[in-house]
Amino acid sequence: MVKHHGVHSLAIKQKELIISSANKNDIIELLGPPSSVGYFDNDLWIYIERKIGKGSLLTLGKKKTFVNNVLILEVDNKGLLAKKEFLDINMMQNMKFSENYTKQSYTKNTFVYNFLSSLRSKINDPLGKRKK
Repeated sequence: MVKHHGVHSLAIKQKELIISSANKNDIIELLGPPSSVGYFDNDLWIYIERKIGKGSLLTLGKKKTFVNNVLILEVDNKGLLAKKEFLDINMMQNMKFSENYTKQSYTKNTFVYNFLSSLRSKINDPLGKRKK
């Protein structure tokens, strides 16, 4: 049994979209409404296709991803397709992520520490009658 999520046959349908000739109406007619819209930019549309099914008996029924496609479309202010980027499962496996991480900088003198410790004391003694 294969579970399908998103737009069916996204890899085939995205080939019909031509940059600078397809408009918003063409995109919606072909692919439907986007799975997600850019958070900061309303002209960034994201379409997703994903197929997940059970693996073989040797893997004890572990779920396996068969198809994982993402189509990122950028529409200009005139409503025409300005840029498109198609990512499939192979491209996503080759992506490199940064190994850097952010250090936490909570010390006893910060506002956050003082706020959380006062909140903790109010939770532990709501009436303020406990001896200190």
